[in-house]
Amino acid sequence: MSINKAINSIDNDRLTDDLNRTGYAIIPNILTEKECDILVSEYNHSELYRKTVVMERHQYGLGEYKYFTYPLPDVVQQLRTGIYPLLAPVANNWMKVLNIDKEFPAAHKELVDYCHAEGQLKPTPLILQYGRSGYNALHQDLYGDVFFPMQAVIILSEPGKDFEGGEFVLVEQRPRAQSRAIVLKPNKGDLLVFTTNFRPVRGSRGYHKVNMRHGVSEITDGRRYTLGVIFHDAK
Repeated sequence: MSINKAINSIDNDRLTDDLNRTGYAIIPNILTEKECDILVSEYNHSELYRKTVVMERHQYGLGEYKYFTYPLPDVVQQLRTGIYPLLAPVANNWMKVLNIDKEFPAAHKELVDYCHAEGQLKPTPLILQYGRSGYNALHQDLYGDVFFPMQAVIILSEPGKDFEGGEFVLVEQRPRAQSRAIVLKPNKGDLLVFTTNFRPVRGSRGYHKVNMRHGVSEITDGRRYTLGVIFHDAK
């Protein structure tokens, strides 16, 4: 099944409901095993990337990631442009219920054009590699004044086969309450969509903003590769 067919087969009502209820959604089998393996095999093709970040140098964790350069590989471009239109209506509803004066365009190209007009010119999709003992500290991916409130990752390695540990972690920082951890275990080829920064939660006095951060727990064995799809560009 092609990427576009896989995206078109997504149950949009369930995706919307999951994002509104929890701030995340898992969609299985967006990429085939072969598509995942090709992205991993190209990790050392330096011409595909604009920047490499060694995480421990910046206290981000223990591992490495590389930002793709433009033009993006076809599979990354298709994911970025195909998934975004499903998320834009959800994002706009979040802005509305939180009384934030912001509206995101329906098409991804218009979001990128807006980023570029604001001086955010650098592509943000990336591929991450963790070896044994690797991890990603809790963080948020904003990159500039213009940011889309959701992003996605696709697991490129098989849990339990290629690596052990390495669970995806979301932490919800609830107002006047202790934080809540959410531990997720997507399979190879699965798409995980989650909030970049915050999500709306309905309380007794209407909706309020709940901040969320994300990271990756320690890899106890093997090697884990992940594709990150961030929809806005960076300065």
